[in-house]
Amino acid sequence: MAQLNLLWIVFTLAGGVLFGLGPATVAAYTLARRHARGESIHAWTEFWHVYRREFVRGSLLILPVAALATVLFGNYLYLSALGPGSGALRMATFVALLALAGVGTYLGPLYAHYDLPLRAYLPKASLLALTRPAASVLMLFVLSAIAFATAAAPFLAPVISVGAWISLNTWLCQRFFQENEARLHPKGNS
Repeated sequence: MAQLNLLWIVFTLAGGVLFGLGPATVAAYTLARRHARGESIHAWTEFWHVYRREFVRGSLLILPVAALATVLFGNYLYLSALGPGSGALRMATFVALLALAGVGTYLGPLYAHYDLPLRAYLPKASLLALTRPAASVLMLFVLSAIAFATAAAPFLAPVISVGAWISLNTWLCQRFFQENEARLHPKGNS
């Protein structure tokens, strides 16, 4: 988790943050998936290969979601500063942010696990978030726990926070995907 965190930070910064965020996130999820499946990996070399290969697609997948999250979070902070008069708008913004986080928890693992057209990932992640409410709540709880721990101890951010989230999120999603595939394609039916 610590090494994955370091890789993600280094490669995000190498892309100037804006252009590094997408491919670094995709590369981190790809390596986390391989690790969760018990495969041996040469982390730095393979991270670099995935980062380069997925530079454009990773950016096109992650940047719109990150931009929307940034706008929603900024709106939430702004509405919070306005006081009680903006309660309904603030709550609507919070619900939208929570929904986006729920969908976002599936996006990286889905991209690393399935080979779909780029435009299909967000609808599939949304469908999973809506049809698997218990799994979505569990992942949001894990995300909240990591965010809370990081807020309480900020030194965790450069050491393990992102790597812990990506590793746990990938591990959980691998189980959810296997369960979903078993439900959709029972062994007795061909």
